[in-house]
Amino acid sequence: MKLITTSYENKQKSTVTENFEFINEERPVEMQVVNIYPEVEYQTYLGFGGAITEASGYAYSKLSKENQRKIVELYYGEEGNRYNMARGHIDSCDFSLGNYSAITDPSDTAMETFTLERDEQYIIPLMKAAIEKRGEPLDLLLSPWSPPAFMKTNGEKNHGGKLKPEYREFWAEYICRYIKEYNNKGLKVSRLTVQNEPAAVQSWDSCIYSAQEEKEFVRDFLYPAFVKNGLTDVKINIWDHNKEIMYERAKGSIDQDTDKMIDGIAFHWYTGDHFEAIELTQKAFPGKELIFTEGCVEYSRFGADQLHNAQMYAHDIMGNLNAGMTGFLDWNILLDEKGGPNHVNNFCDAPIMIDTVNDTFEVKLSFDYIGHFSRYINKGAKRIALTKYTDKLEMTAFKNPDGSIVLVALNCKEQNIPVTLRINGKLVDFVVAKQSMVTAVI
Repeated sequence: MKLITTSYENKQKSTVTENFEFINEERPVEMQVVNIYPEVEYQTYLGFGGAITEASGYAYSKLSKENQRKIVELYYGEEGNRYNMARGHIDSCDFSLGNYSAITDPSDTAMETFTLERDEQYIIPLMKAAIEKRGEPLDLLLSPWSPPAFMKTNGEKNHGGKLKPEYREFWAEYICRYIKEYNNKGLKVSRLTVQNEPAAVQSWDSCIYSAQEEKEFVRDFLYPAFVKNGLTDVKINIWDHNKEIMYERAKGSIDQDTDKMIDGIAFHWYTGDHFEAIELTQKAFPGKELIFTEGCVEYSRFGADQLHNAQMYAHDIMGNLNAGMTGFLDWNILLDEKGGPNHVNNFCDAPIMIDTVNDTFEVKLSFDYIGHFSRYINKGAKRIALTKYTDKLEMTAFKNPDGSIVLVALNCKEQNIPVTLRINGKLVDFVVAKQSMVTAVI
């Protein structure tokens, strides 16, 4: 067994790898036990990734070619975090340099002025660099933050508003055009969320849908447009907002008509754990994807304590996984030294922060903690059962397609915690160090 431990003391992180040998279970063991049961399987996992926003692409563009290469290796290389998924935005989001749309002329019903000029400047180059490093396509999800201003009841992209009923068909066609343009550029889109945060009126790009409105848009306009444009291989995910009412939103949008159209429910973390909501949704809608599509350290809510922020990531990922999550997408993979760019000053932290003036970057502890999952749990892995003797450790376990077993543990306490790991009649003893993140690969 290989044990990888990341610790953080005196604002310095260190990672140590150790090897341990299993022994046959010949002694009675009752205390300090963690059991793993590979034969008891749960959800199949899609993978890990993060959002490649215009802000991320802009920060990336300010680096030297050598540092750009290092960044791509860190996120997408075999020795890095091995991301296989990505999220992009249809038109602008808050982490853009400003509001923009692919069409701004209300009279252009033929979409002759449609352009991805903004995407091509910063977003697409970073996506293509990631694909080149991986050597295979990214599992790419696109999300709209707002339709063009002329399609909305409030006449602007920001501050909520709704999609005008008379534009529902055109907006569905617009989304299809966006997907097809990405596909034509070698960026195969595999998933779409209907609307980012459809219950939030934001000072940035936003648009409101009730569950009924989202259902009707999918049923009567979006899915028929997918059929018409040959895009039924693109999976549709609803909600794309916080966990506390994801079950209610799923119930409100999925019925006998839309069940075949809706492939999953996307969710964010900004209102707390609500792991039970994920589990409840999974049980009510078995077979649906449950993808975490956004979470970040907001400067307006959280401080700069790297250990706390990294533990927040690990705690949420662990709880989501154990509740049934099938994919994890962090928010911005890169931001500049201010926590942007952001056109409404909604600055945030990212796992890698870029100093655009001095051509340097900082890899935060959160990057390493995410890596304790993403580097070792592979696409197609199955979550498997475990039992543990203490709530002082948070744990999850997976079986990879190659048969290897991955156990991930988080210790937020100020004391080392001993473990006797038991699997298939064999035992191994090790210690999860205080305030550490640990991955065991068997």
